[in-house]
Amino acid sequence: MIPISQPQFGEAELSLVREVLESGFVVQGPKVEQLEREFAQLAGTRFAVAVSSGTAALHLAVLAHGIGPGDEIITSPFTFVASANSALSVGAKPSFVDVQAKTFNIDPDLIEAAITPRTRAIVPVHLFGLMADMDPIMAIAQRHDLAVIEDAAQAHGATYRGRRAGSFGTGCFSLYATKNVTSAEGGVVTTDDPEIADRVRLLRSHGSRQRYRHDILGYNFRMTDVHAAIALPQLGRLAESNARRRANAEFFSQRLRSVITPCEPPGYSHAWHQYTVRVPDGKRDSAIKTLRRKGIDAGVYYPLPVHQQPLYRDLGYTDALPVAERAAAEVLSLPVHPGLSQSDLEAIVAAVGAL
Repeated sequence: MIPISQPQFGEAELSLVREVLESGFVVQGPKVEQLEREFAQLAGTRFAVAVSSGTAALHLAVLAHGIGPGDEIITSPFTFVASANSALSVGAKPSFVDVQAKTFNIDPDLIEAAITPRTRAIVPVHLFGLMADMDPIMAIAQRHDLAVIEDAAQAHGATYRGRRAGSFGTGCFSLYATKNVTSAEGGVVTTDDPEIADRVRLLRSHGSRQRYRHDILGYNFRMTDVHAAIALPQLGRLAESNARRRANAEFFSQRLRSVITPCEPPGYSHAWHQYTVRVPDGKRDSAIKTLRRKGIDAGVYYPLPVHQQPLYRDLGYTDALPVAERAAAEVLSLPVHPGLSQSDLEAIVAAVGAL
């Protein structure tokens, strides 16, 4: 089976993990600090704060902006549930705005109509590694005095008009096992704002700057040096691995005709975390079965929009968001990771071409 994702580990990761274990210093320490410095360079921001997961990054970013009960955020319904749950986790309410059909990202033209007196932030999602249309989003946020919290969980190394993911507002990255940079599990918050960075650092460690003195309610959302040791070589290879992802994506886009292939608009640089096609006319589910019979592990991200999840239905959400709902019924992600061989690429093209 050609896997949908395949983490790439080697001697560099093993060596650094061994170094950490032999040092006896395995909690948040020098490797975490090194990762934070290097990740800030990747994002083009002044600060990066490592945390225990991408979900923790979103949670702490929302808290750091002072968002809480009675507040609202605006986000995409076509994403992993953590994007919206970052609001629920602090007692706030997510409001959903439909997505663009071609990019799968939040539609800026629909955002202002969703703003209410309680809106505090826009949380655009850079889905599959393609950044949202940030210029109009930032302009709307400025007009209405809203924070922007980028869900960049899948966008390591992506750019929009020369600017990097995580550099527009407060960036939230995941380092989960399948991501373009992995620490096995982890996350990073990026920002140019020293107050936001300080707040996230405080919140990730039980609200404590001094041992056994706790200034605010915080959490145990720290990253260990073991996880940072895994991530550092991954970060060092990101340019190379993203280049291979891009080459694989271009191979598919030049050859696939039986499905609707993904776009990369002018001025964008896609990180190709996923290569997501559309299979219309109700044929997606049968296409998955066919591909898997042929040894190709295809995935659906995401089969049910967030506003239609049981959790949100129970909360009273009845939104009709037709573009996101149609995308959820048609999307199919193909393997695009750097571990694919030429024969893998050819097998995928042949199998998809026969659908």
